[in-house]
Amino acid sequence: MEKKTAKRSLDAAKVAVLGASIASLAATAYFFFGPKGKKNQKHAKAWAIKMKGDVIEKLEAAREVSEPIYHEIIDSVASKYEKGMKAGHEEIKELAQDLKKHWKTISKII
Repeated sequence: MEKKTAKRSLDAAKVAVLGASIASLAATAYFFFGPKGKKNQKHAKAWAIKMKGDVIEKLEAAREVSEPIYHEIIDSVASKYEKGMKAGHEEIKELAQDLKKHWKTISKII
């Protein structure tokens, strides 16, 4: 009996995650393609490029770069951008996660 209960709660968790993902996707689509979509796209692109530039500057300034240091640099730059921006905290976190995924490629270059 316990296995069925555990399986049902797992299924409910999957449904909840799926629902949250769909809601997030809908909000993002409205943000970028809604009435003010072009303005939001330009604004999002501008801060994302600046954030990537700040990460690159800190990487160049670092004496040694390892995966934990790389992640720390990204987190520090992301927190700086979260404090400075009134909105878009979720987008900043997503960009930081995306940058962290590229460690293997960057480690080959360094």
